[in-house]
Amino acid sequence: MSKANNFQRIRELNYLQKAVLAAAILERMTPNYGLFSEATGFGDEQVFRSALNLCWEKLLLPKSKISLEKQIEKIEPNVPELSDFDMFGTYPAIDVATALLGFIQGIMTKDDVEFVNVAKISQATVARYIEFLFAQEDIIPDNKQVREHPLMQYEIEVLGELIDFVEKMGRISSESVKQLKAQAIIDGQTNIGLAIENV
Repeated sequence: MSKANNFQRIRELNYLQKAVLAAAILERMTPNYGLFSEATGFGDEQVFRSALNLCWEKLLLPKSKISLEKQIEKIEPNVPELSDFDMFGTYPAIDVATALLGFIQGIMTKDDVEFVNVAKISQATVARYIEFLFAQEDIIPDNKQVREHPLMQYEIEVLGELIDFVEKMGRISSESVKQLKAQAIIDGQTNIGLAIENV
């Protein structure tokens, strides 16, 4: 499954399909923030978790009185500054925050471009992690090495499977959303291959 092919397929989904796909991708990304928070003592993963849960709810019940603005206010103080932490985990943590804030904006403004961006951010996190792994061996990888790395191949494959799932979902109901969430973390790991606890 080629990268372009996946993004083309995402663009062909309808608004709600794109939204639940982005939320499923965020389910895979969010635990990266938790691992960063655990390692540094900075931030509260629960804020991200709860915001993502409320977004799922808002997608299922668009008329619900959930204030997404409030969620943005809660997330912003939990976004780490790159200059404050000397560890790789800061990058995925910032990516989670960027993707989640963009996702919430997308729901608030009904702008599905934000949902496509979540998939792009996830893939960029994986690419950066692969570059980090190569750097440990003093190698500066080219695009081909990054693209062909097993982690990137796996990211592309998982995204393809999630798109398949969303295309076949039919009506978006609490039951189908539950199945999609389970599908997103069925392998028990985040998008960069770290184990998700409590799966």
